[in-house]
Amino acid sequence: MAKVEVVMPQMGESVMEGTVIEWAKNVGDTVEVDETLLEVATDKVDTEVPSPEAGVLVEVLAEEGDVVEVGKPIAIIETDKDAAGDVSSGGTDEAKAEETAEEEEPQEAEAQEEEVPAASGGGDEGERIEVQMPQMGESVVEATVIGWSKQVGDKVEEDETLLEISTDKVDSEVPSPAAGTLVEILAEENETIEVGQTIAVIATGKGASAGSLSSKPAPKKEEKKEAKAEQKQESQPAAVSSNGTSGGSEPQRVGSDGRFYSPLVRSIAKEEGISQEELENIDGSGQGGRVSKKDILAYVEDRKAGKVSAPAQQKQAAPSGGGLSKPSSASKSSDGSISAGQLDVKHSPSGDVEVIKMDRMRKMIAEHMVRSKQTSAHVTTFAEVDVTNMVRWRNANKAKFQEKTGTKLTFTPLFVEAIINAMLEFPLINSSVVEDEIHLKKDINFGLAVALGTGGEGGLIVPVIKKAQEKNLVGLANSVNEVAEKARSKKLSPDDLVGGTITLTNYGSVGNLMGTPIINQPQVAIIGTGAIEKRPVVMETEAGDVIAIRHMMFLSMSYDHRIIDGAHGGAFLNRIKEILEDFDTDRSV
Repeated sequence: MAKVEVVMPQMGESVMEGTVIEWAKNVGDTVEVDETLLEVATDKVDTEVPSPEAGVLVEVLAEEGDVVEVGKPIAIIETDKDAAGDVSSGGTDEAKAEETAEEEEPQEAEAQEEEVPAASGGGDEGERIEVQMPQMGESVVEATVIGWSKQVGDKVEEDETLLEISTDKVDSEVPSPAAGTLVEILAEENETIEVGQTIAVIATGKGASAGSLSSKPAPKKEEKKEAKAEQKQESQPAAVSSNGTSGGSEPQRVGSDGRFYSPLVRSIAKEEGISQEELENIDGSGQGGRVSKKDILAYVEDRKAGKVSAPAQQKQAAPSGGGLSKPSSASKSSDGSISAGQLDVKHSPSGDVEVIKMDRMRKMIAEHMVRSKQTSAHVTTFAEVDVTNMVRWRNANKAKFQEKTGTKLTFTPLFVEAIINAMLEFPLINSSVVEDEIHLKKDINFGLAVALGTGGEGGLIVPVIKKAQEKNLVGLANSVNEVAEKARSKKLSPDDLVGGTITLTNYGSVGNLMGTPIINQPQVAIIGTGAIEKRPVVMETEAGDVIAIRHMMFLSMSYDHRIIDGAHGGAFLNRIKEILEDFDTDRSV
């Protein structure tokens, strides 16, 4: 007999506490190892806390809504299952009877599932391997299925692509963990699945008969409970907001606008009487426009202070039939005229107009760029650079460099090296703005804007070279080629895309001379390199001024004027210019 303490887990280097959202188990319940006990939230992520041992939950030390420090006990599990009768606190016999009644139907369904005969195949049936939604990054808890590359009944090889998935940071392919036959698909396209959840089943033996193939499983216990909860919710009247007026439907996991609302946000919304329609009216600061805890609490304060207008609070209350509805379009007056403030705009195309639906990446790029403009005070400055020495050295040594290192030498790592050297002299460039604080970063995590698809039609992604200041030219060249290849082959993980402190965009690769790039938030500067062209330039020599043909290029830098003033930003860009122009042509490879 032993008692095991369950403590608030560490959910990030800077996270010191978590909020209990909801308990999945009650006092007296039997739990298995790694079975979910509760859901907790921080200001960065919502996650589930698994049970460290199998046994009985005998004590709950933190109620829903409690904020608990990392490492503090939140529950106690008795590993001796006979101790279930010694539980001192918990639900009544009546409550337990209700739980038992609720679970009877799912248990019957599970029993029916177990009675389904296995695929025929004799002794060579092999095994059934579950394919789970992979962990795509430290803070990523779910992903959306974009499309399946294989169908039920298809043969698959080990590491062959099964499907493509998407998170709020990156799109990626999921390979098959083994060779065999795809016998079940448990997640449809556009379905959002939690990390670790089974999305497919592969049979490795020869006995994968047609009778064993299924595109959807029988409902699991949790799914039936959710279905019951949804039916119960639909049967209830519309939620009533705090001001006593009907606020529409109750907050849901995914809104009609396609945004995901975390359990913590939904819990706060429900407590404050905020309907789903009103929730969708809140501008989110999270990835993909998600509403964070900070966003909804700020909204609640504004609403209490009367800063939120009535139309915003009561954005199209749901009809009596329940569910979500879109705002009705403004109608014309009976005489056909249009009232002031209305526009007679048809959303359907007319004439020879082709309508192309934005894909997910395009929507994310649009949201990120607009938010950057709204966040930072953008200023762009330019410098013209004579890169003749660098070009001559690279052209003379690129073959030797590739032969020695196995890596192709482009101009990009040379630019990155020069920018890093300048940043070491101007540490303020390697920072971010957090409310009224300036956070200086010790490591230079260098982001590279990579265009995808032909002519960049596939979108834009910015993989990050971590601790770039520790790499020499060979290391930078290897890293540049590696992240570019991973980006184009969709092998990047979300961790490859976060933590950047400066970004380089090379619009010169498509022949452009100069540009005004948009800052990649939460960074404070982005460097742009234009096309390198031969031009006649006036040069000063001991014999006087001469006109010479030189390799010239425009550098641009957009920076955040909230913390970087013109003199500082201009001096930094000029230092990059000096480093490039003073390139050592006698440098060894």
